[in-house]
Amino acid sequence: MATSERPHGTFEDALALLVGGLLIALGLAILNAAGLVTGGMAGVALLVGHYLPRDLQFPPGLLFALLNLPFLVLAFRAMGSLFTLRTVAGSAAIASLSIAVGHTLELQVRDPALAAIGAGCLLGMGTLAFVRHGTGVGGIGVVTVWLSRKRGWNIGRTQLSIDIVILAAAAAMMPLVSVAWSTLSAGSMGLVTGLWLRPGRYAGFSPYTVDRGRLKEALKRSRRGPEDAS
Repeated sequence: MATSERPHGTFEDALALLVGGLLIALGLAILNAAGLVTGGMAGVALLVGHYLPRDLQFPPGLLFALLNLPFLVLAFRAMGSLFTLRTVAGSAAIASLSIAVGHTLELQVRDPALAAIGAGCLLGMGTLAFVRHGTGVGGIGVVTVWLSRKRGWNIGRTQLSIDIVILAAAAAMMPLVSVAWSTLSAGSMGLVTGLWLRPGRYAGFSPYTVDRGRLKEALKRSRRGPEDAS
């Protein structure tokens, strides 16, 4: 039986930004409290935060959003205006919720292993919520998509290569044991996104982020139901 594609509603998209933003904000806060980093733009934000002087410290989610700003032009060229607007909204949600988490929770990490795995899973699930609803999470992801379209580079391999560079940069300033836990966090985040972002695993999509032909066809199939589409 074929799976019929189901368009998301506006409320579902907005809720995905709220839930996904909260998960990412919590994951960043846990890693920051543990003194760890991870892959992707989240890892870059945490790494930059480690280099900043104490009087210039920002909540990790706010720093995450600020570092995403230069990539918006690339997002516009590679993915279009609607994807870019959603990405701006997602970054704003992450920044706002990160500030709220910083004012609400005082985190103390006693077990770096659980912190690394748990935060990686939170970041992975937050990324999943964003991507499933047509929203970009970080500039690194935009770069991988752009390189894939322009040069034919494999997105997974490009992302892995960038993550290795981020972790190598972390090794220059962090104890090796912290780099090891950070690698575990990046691995757990990659495992979550790898498992549930595979093509064909999900029937929902956000209208206005796909071409009109696919949207019309998907709407027809959703009205017929999966029985008629099989």
